[in-house]
Amino acid sequence: MRDTISSTFILLLALTIIAAFLALNVSAEIMATTVVTLALIKFWLVAFQFMEIKKAHPFWKYLILGFGGLMGIILVILL
Repeated sequence: MRDTISSTFILLLALTIIAAFLALNVSAEIMATTVVTLALIKFWLVAFQFMEIKKAHPFWKYLILGFGGLMGIILVILL
């Protein structure tokens, strides 16, 4: 359990650093899509690992997946 939390935390840090690096070095269209995608992945990692949605009823799992996907699609369309 401890290794999973630590590896998830390290992955979250790595995704944050990647997003910051890409925000400085790529064009605006690519940056917006990539940063939203990385934020969506981080949202799912936090929800399933730290909020323990992975142990919840399947309704909540699908709700979190659907909410994240819908928000990601809306943000990519708006940006």
